Amino acid sequence: MKFLLTLVLTVCWLKLSAQEALVPRQVYTDAKARFRVSYPESWQRQRSEDRRQLAFFAGSARQHPIVTLTMRTDGPGAASLLGRQDSLWRRIQQLSRAQILRLEQHEATSYAEVSYHYTYAPDRSSADRTRVLGRRLWRNGTEFDLEYRAADEDGRYLSEAEQLVESFDFAAPAPPAPLPAAAAQCDNKMYGIAALRRRNEAWEDDCRTIHEFAADNLSAPPRIHRDALPFQSYALAKGFDNCLYSVTKAPTDAPEYVYRYNPATRQGEYTSWQLPAQGPETVWISGATDEQGNLYFSTADANKLVKIDPADGTVTVLWDSDPLRKAAYFPRIGFAGAGSHGNFCLDDTGTLFQVYSTDGSLLTVDLQTRQPGPEPLALQGLPKRGGYSDLLLQKDEQGNRRLYLAGPKALYEVDMPRRRVRLVRRGTYTDLAGCNLFGPVPAKSGPAAPAAAAVTPTLATWRGRVLNGVTFQPLPQAQLRLRRPDGGEIKVPLTAQGTFTITAEPGLAYATTIQLPGYLALDSTYTPPAGPYVQDLLLYPLAVGSTLPLDNVQFTQGQAVLLPTSFPTLDQLVGMLTKNPTMTIELRGHTDNQGDPQKNVVLSQERVAAVKTYLVEHGVGAPRITGTGLGGTQPRASNAREATRRLNRRVEVRVTGVR
Repeated sequence: MKFLLTLVLTVCWLKLSAQEALVPRQVYTDAKARFRVSYPESWQRQRSEDRRQLAFFAGSARQHPIVTLTMRTDGPGAASLLGRQDSLWRRIQQLSRAQILRLEQHEATSYAEVSYHYTYAPDRSSADRTRVLGRRLWRNGTEFDLEYRAADEDGRYLSEAEQLVESFDFAAPAPPAPLPAAAAQCDNKMYGIAALRRRNEAWEDDCRTIHEFAADNLSAPPRIHRDALPFQSYALAKGFDNCLYSVTKAPTDAPEYVYRYNPATRQGEYTSWQLPAQGPETVWISGATDEQGNLYFSTADANKLVKIDPADGTVTVLWDSDPLRKAAYFPRIGFAGAGSHGNFCLDDTGTLFQVYSTDGSLLTVDLQTRQPGPEPLALQGLPKRGGYSDLLLQKDEQGNRRLYLAGPKALYEVDMPRRRVRLVRRGTYTDLAGCNLFGPVPAKSGPAAPAAAAVTPTLATWRGRVLNGVTFQPLPQAQLRLRRPDGGEIKVPLTAQGTFTITAEPGLAYATTIQLPGYLALDSTYTPPAGPYVQDLLLYPLAVGSTLPLDNVQFTQGQAVLLPTSFPTLDQLVGMLTKNPTMTIELRGHTDNQGDPQKNVVLSQERVAAVKTYLVEHGVGAPRITGTGLGGTQPRASNAREATRRLNRRVEVRVTGVR
């Protein structure tokens, strides 16, 4: 129930952390090719005479481009996306001492994409390495290649270049169609019901106050309509008249009148529209608007969806039973005590999108056939905790679709083709509202034909190689094992070239162990995305100077207290030291760059001490272990985003002696 969710959010509310200062950026838009890309304000760009290449240079000097964008019209338009990924994989493997960090494919309705990240040696005699990351996209017979390439040891611009590559996006395939006369004045304002408010230095339940945003600047402070609703509510929809429509969250199981609030005049009144009784154990949880201006309301159990036609006030019950009950995956989300999935929005193809409050995954239902989509769509980049409370599909003033997700303490924008999210602003909202206008009103003679939907893979196919971490040569004799989240173990065979293929469930964390005599055992966690995915794994020789990352060794946030999930990895380290009684090691602790640098050094030292204590208590002699805390001085990934900052919070083992 949503009121319980709000109560949990109230109890769990934490003080908002300060955000890192954003690097000022400017946007380049190509009106003819219909794409746009953003880059740091201090960088320079240069377009080739034939307009087929766009180069970006760091700083004012135009010497060596950091990122290049190349357009080709003679690309393999008929080739399958999987074939494109395979071709790139084979090409990378032919490079000297190459390691693939990431190679993924994505397929949206209007374009296809392969993204990649790898390193290699320029020649076999060189100890230097080159880092390459980029995206290749195909749309309407044109191939777009966006790529960063630089010496691996020179990572000055890696973070900014990565943001530039990720910012590339297509504009609308055609200019926005004129709006119907009834909707001509629909503005670009977005609204959200605030779940919480601060009173007497404490957070308390709200659900009456509405926050108003300009959709093109969601990071700006909102205009606040305090106590705009005469009741607490979880459901909000915006009409083509720019008024907001809501209904009480009271679980009365009685017909309810819809309330209209005008943000321009800050006045409200009850309408004559009456929603039917919602049921004895549920509440109205979400509202939305379709491209014709009809209003919709759904109950928390998703068993009732109602449509209101503002033109004549007709109220229609579209269904009285949750269509997702027909989905094969429903037992995973519909058990007693599970989170709600009644929060929804609509698109112009007749698809209803719902969000599962427990993990933020997206669920779909065809409004016309009442058929659910094949599988939930998992999103990357969300916090693990639950509390996802609404979705909103809206077009911006340039005609681009934008999908927003209200999370437990923040608002996110969803990149649907890549299944990733970006934090837009902080705040907790029970429901979002906006004018969901996508095109002209369909003719009354019949419903518009639904557009072709992107095929969403239901499995992850993880491929890669096991390589020597020094020479980058394949190690086909290694033993590769995966532990599933349910505790089961999978033995993965390797080919003579050291390659493997694993079919797994996307979004699940798999504990991965690789062992080979004469090498440091690898124990880490990998979470493959949906669809085909490539990532190589490295084993380091058992020699002085070799460093083993302990990715599964985790601590309580901000403390030096080992989490129980760290124990299996530390037990394996104890076993390795026991089998090699003459080996000595150095533990190296690292943090990200958040907070006071000196405190980070102290924290990393304390965590090293905690790991050493565990090893000694399990039989490893203390003189064999030294340690150092380095704080945030040696990041192995960008500190610009939380998704990569977590890779910098780690403990490593460095071999200091083998006799």
